[in-house]
Amino acid sequence: MAFLSDNPSFEFTRPLFAAVLGNTALSMVPGISGAGSTPARTVFTPILDAELITKGAIHSMGYKPNTPTNCPTPAVITRSMTTLCGIDPVFINAGMYNRPTVPCLDVYGEPGADPRETDAVPKARALFAAGEGVGRHLSRCADLLVLAECVPGGTTTALCVLRALGYDARVSSSFVNNPVALKEEVCRAVQGRVDDAGITDPLDVVRIGGDPMMPVAAGIVSAFSGAVVLAGGTQMLAVDAILKGLGKEMAPLVTTAYVRADPSANFEAVAAAVGARAYYVDPGFDTIGDAGLARYCEGEVKEGMGAGGAMFLARLMGRTDEEIRSAILSTVLSFR
Repeated sequence: MAFLSDNPSFEFTRPLFAAVLGNTALSMVPGISGAGSTPARTVFTPILDAELITKGAIHSMGYKPNTPTNCPTPAVITRSMTTLCGIDPVFINAGMYNRPTVPCLDVYGEPGADPRETDAVPKARALFAAGEGVGRHLSRCADLLVLAECVPGGTTTALCVLRALGYDARVSSSFVNNPVALKEEVCRAVQGRVDDAGITDPLDVVRIGGDPMMPVAAGIVSAFSGAVVLAGGTQMLAVDAILKGLGKEMAPLVTTAYVRADPSANFEAVAAAVGARAYYVDPGFDTIGDAGLARYCEGEVKEGMGAGGAMFLARLMGRTDEEIRSAILSTVLSFR
């Protein structure tokens, strides 16, 4: 596969990379999320990733940006691309358990609750409106927005929302072995609550089974005046499905070839069902010269913190495949 699955055509002069950060209580359910050394620590991942991208190192905790198998976190890839392109990323706090350690736009949301027990995002409509405010604000700063997310456990909430909106979705995972049974158990509980209440409105679906990133990101896309590209896999696909359900214009998606190739998911089929255009980035980590990055090709991590979108943006800004690969490898090796 080529570095990009298709040749995009965007006219822009002021590109911006932004990421919506959030938490869901589901990430602390043992076995659901691999975005942290323990289930309890998954809630810190958005903060630490934003710190790594902004500062080039994790200062607030003694973590290294690698999984236990030495696979680099996708935030390392995003860091290398924003540095290569000279872009200062913007972060939006949609609702986290802990205060961020880097400057953030804040919509004063709450972390998502466990949807098996209660409404996950009680203020979904208010968060959508807040996201629209952020979108209008960012419109003054940029004419191309690559919008990413970081929500550990978010593929499970994405499954709940996509299924409740009528899509026969199977979602990806940061684990090599996708914890499908756990995700399906949560999804059945959410689907039951949605069906019992007779809910069809997308924001009510988010209220019951989503996470705070979803309405904020959907609001940003809805109000941004320039071109938007959603950077991420099944979680951003859920955002497009919400926009479609609201009668809003969807944004094209960009994710990695590793999400596309995930046999436990069906990203390409669901994107087609939603009607969302998708681009795929294949950085060729199997030949890049690092065993940790090669693990992406084996199904570990696959995507996160807009890594695919950051590589996509670098390519749009005129960086060559080899410049992109070299910058990623150099950044990865600097943490070893």
